[in-house]
Amino acid sequence: MNKAVRVRFAPSPTGPLHIGGVRTALFNYLFAKQNGGVFVLRIEDTDQNRYVEGAEEYIIEALNWCGIPFDEGPGKKGRFGPYRQSERKHLYKQYADELVEKGHAYYAFDTSEKLDFHRKDHEARGKTFIYNWHNRLKLSNSLSLTPEQTKQKIDSGEDYVIRFKSPKDENLVLQDIIRGEIHIDASILDDKVLFKSDGMPTYHLANIVDDHLMEISHVIRGEEWLPSLALHQLLYSAFGWDAPQFAHLPLIMKPVGKGKLSKRDGEKMGFPVFPLSWNESKGYRETGYFPEAVINFLALLGWNPGTEQEIFSLIELISAFSLERVNKSGARFDPDKTKWYNQHYMKNKSDGELARLFNSVLTEKGISPDVLNNKYVEQVVGLIKERATFVSDFWELSHYFFTAPVSYDEKAVQKQWKEDTSVIMNQLVFILENVSDFSSINVEDQVKSWITAKELSFGKVMAPLRLVIVGAMQGPHVFDILELIGKQESISRIKKAISEFG
Repeated sequence: MNKAVRVRFAPSPTGPLHIGGVRTALFNYLFAKQNGGVFVLRIEDTDQNRYVEGAEEYIIEALNWCGIPFDEGPGKKGRFGPYRQSERKHLYKQYADELVEKGHAYYAFDTSEKLDFHRKDHEARGKTFIYNWHNRLKLSNSLSLTPEQTKQKIDSGEDYVIRFKSPKDENLVLQDIIRGEIHIDASILDDKVLFKSDGMPTYHLANIVDDHLMEISHVIRGEEWLPSLALHQLLYSAFGWDAPQFAHLPLIMKPVGKGKLSKRDGEKMGFPVFPLSWNESKGYRETGYFPEAVINFLALLGWNPGTEQEIFSLIELISAFSLERVNKSGARFDPDKTKWYNQHYMKNKSDGELARLFNSVLTEKGISPDVLNNKYVEQVVGLIKERATFVSDFWELSHYFFTAPVSYDEKAVQKQWKEDTSVIMNQLVFILENVSDFSSINVEDQVKSWITAKELSFGKVMAPLRLVIVGAMQGPHVFDILELIGKQESISRIKKAISEFG
């Protein structure tokens, strides 16, 4: 590529970062890293009325947690700063004025009441009011007024906005890396406000000026910005600047039905839509997802590697990613698939790493990791992690490794505890007491030899044994459990059940 690759993720700090925003950031990050480029974070906070305290910090923390930190942005100085639009507001007026001087923009003095009247009047006649070439000479602006009248209004302090002057007869041919060639009839475009009466630029002007000044080479953003592409292209032309290349990503769709994935979908179906918790909404981090699982499933929402491969490390994603393989159509969000990814990364984590995470859960349950041998926790994790989706599942799957059962599954007791079970279990206690090597393999050999010699059915021994050790018909290989909890604890649990069930 001729131009050095510089991309930007430019969220507004109006609340938490939606998972769709994280995917946009991810695709920008992957593209930048693949091309030896720079990933910029720009905070677009020109709309101070919608500014939410803590939102900017949330965005930065979310990107860091996901493992896709920005190279330039707030707190990371580069030569293109500042990176908050509110700190750049002194820049924009000169560019709006430049467009007026070149004849590409004009001053408009229409009051909001007057514009409201026109909108309602059009609605009453079944039409839509668009401020552009077909009516601008009938409205109050510097195109319909004389230069003297315009100057008088400005000098007297009358409120005005600066509008872009959209062309009348022009067929725009726009290029999008994902969507190809797009044709737009410029006659249907409205004359968008570029500079507001409060002295602040609108998104459109600030966005273009900043992208130009920050030397952004590629604008990779959500599909919702596609209707703005024509105006943005026209603004680049009006300034005489080279436009960046554009790529508009498909929407992330609801799991069921049509429409964009929303917070409400997550609340209704019980899955997160934010990377980190925000107020009452749990995030992926707090739900127990690993960041690499989140990055992996997000990458495949709208991008297709062209192979059957589903598991990608971040390094592999950087290598394989291409904008040309991003789909045009929306990507359906699948909550079950996100769990599948987390399960995969769970299985591939070391028992030691998972044990460290599990220790905080054990501490909450009143089981001090100091009392436990850390090796013991690792061994427990190794036996149960295949059945878990999150570390928070570990306790439910392994509590019997740490505390003896205080109750037993009633249905299982009725089904498994027969008249002769107590006798059989007493005999089993005798066998276990005489086993010196209490390893899983050896205990299994001894017990199975005894069952065979006594001509008992395996079900008459193994099912009640699991029940008294675990408290329910669940868990990994029962002899693995016996080895871990040890000889004395195993015998103690069997004896307790015998005294309880008779």
